[in-house]
Amino acid sequence: MASQWHSLVSQKIFLARNLLGQLEHSDTVPTKEALLQGSIELGLRARKLTLVMIARVYQHKHSQPDDLEALDELIGTHSPEMTELEQLASDGRSWWSHLEQLERHQGNPPVTRKTVSNENVIAVAANTGPDRSKQALETTLGAMKHFIDILEDRHSEW
Repeated sequence: MASQWHSLVSQKIFLARNLLGQLEHSDTVPTKEALLQGSIELGLRARKLTLVMIARVYQHKHSQPDDLEALDELIGTHSPEMTELEQLASDGRSWWSHLEQLERHQGNPPVTRKTVSNENVIAVAANTGPDRSKQALETTLGAMKHFIDILEDRHSEW
């Protein structure tokens, strides 16, 4: 059962990577933004489906956990997957945390920036928010793919 879910998660990651690959061939800002946001959304969907994949491994055939807390209620904190996911969630540089940051950033309206005038020329505008570069997204997607591949290998022997 897990391998069907592994295939689905892998597909979302593949499609997200495909969109990232098109970034260098896009000419307009709206097209680049659409490719970035599409890739992020597919990554977020893959992360959510990873939780479902783990629930299926533990024989919860109809459960659709939305977050770590819901998965924890299903399979318990002592499973290796929960331990790994909790470690990833607490590591601010992990693929899990990067996707959390991207989800918060993408799910909120842009921050209003102060207009530049002669009175406030000294102010330096810093780009806030998570790293949405192609390289950062590829790294995150690659790490997620590695995680689900290990998960699949661990449970395919059953």
